[in-house]
Amino acid sequence: MSNESQYKISMSTFSIVGVDVDNGDLGVAVASKFLAVGHVVPWVKTNVGAIATQAWANVRYGPLGLRYLEKGINPKDAINRLTEKDRKRDYRQIGIVNFKGESAAFTGKNCLSYAGHITGNGFSVQGNILKGEEVLNSMARTFENAKGELVDKLIAALEAGDNAGGDKRGKQSAALIVLRKCGGYGGCRAGVDKYVDIRVDDSNEPIAELKRIFKIWDLTFLKRDKELLDWKDIWSDVAKALIKLGYLDYVPKKQNDKKLIMAFNTWVSTNNFENKLRRDKKVWKSIYDYLLDQSKS
Repeated sequence: MSNESQYKISMSTFSIVGVDVDNGDLGVAVASKFLAVGHVVPWVKTNVGAIATQAWANVRYGPLGLRYLEKGINPKDAINRLTEKDRKRDYRQIGIVNFKGESAAFTGKNCLSYAGHITGNGFSVQGNILKGEEVLNSMARTFENAKGELVDKLIAALEAGDNAGGDKRGKQSAALIVLRKCGGYGGCRAGVDKYVDIRVDDSNEPIAELKRIFKIWDLTFLKRDKELLDWKDIWSDVAKALIKLGYLDYVPKKQNDKKLIMAFNTWVSTNNFENKLRRDKKVWKSIYDYLLDQSKS
C-alpha cells in the first residue's frame, strides 16, 4: 500500500461546519452511508476553526487545515493551499469555518452526483452522492433559522438534510462534535473543551440515534437548563416515580423525608446525573421529566 492510499477513503457524506462567534463554540455534524464517519470527517480546534473533509477524503486536510487557520490564513486561502498540490483534488470535498465566522468550501469536479456546497456567515454545508440539491438547501435554511446553541443548530441542520433525502445510497453512521473553551467534563480545572462529542458508528437510523444519545448527554453533562422546579411542588410525584422504579418502598408523608431524599439522590447517581444535583431545594425540570418518563416505560 502506498503512503498516499493510506489516507484516502471513498465515502458519500453530508455535513455542516459551524461557529457561534459570540461564545466561541465550533463544531461539525456529519452523516453518511459509511462506517464510523466520525472517525474521518470532523476536525475541530478551539479558538481556531472547524473542518469537514469528505468524498474521497484526504484526512491530512483536517490537521493541516487547522494549522493554516491557526496561522491566520483565511478559509478560502487554506483550501487553496490544501488542494493546489493534491493530484486527487478533483475527487475531494472540504468545508471550513474559522472562529471569526468566515467560511469556504470546495467540491471537486469529479465528486459523484449530486455533489455541491453552500457557504454562509458562520457555516458551510457540503455533500456528495446526495438525493439532490435540496439536501444542502434544507440544511442551510435550517441552520440559519434554528434557535438555541450551536449544537442545537447543527443537529437541526443534519436532520433537515436527512429529511430532504440525505445520502441517496442509504444510512449508516453520524457524528457530532462541538468544542467550547473549558466546556468539557470537569471544566477549566480539567482543561477539556469537548462540549459535545458523540458518534453513532453503525445504525439503520444514525441521526435519530444521535439525537437520542444527545438528549442523555444534555441531561448528564450540560448545565444549560432554563427551568427549575421547587422541591415542595414536585416531591410527591418524585416519590411515586421512585416507588415504581424500586428506589422507595413506601409513600412518604412529608417533603423532607430522609429516605425519599436518599432515594432520589441514589436514582440521580445511578443515572450519572450527579452533575445536576442542587443544594437549594430546586430540581432541573429536565431531570424531573426524565424521571417521570422512566417510571412510565
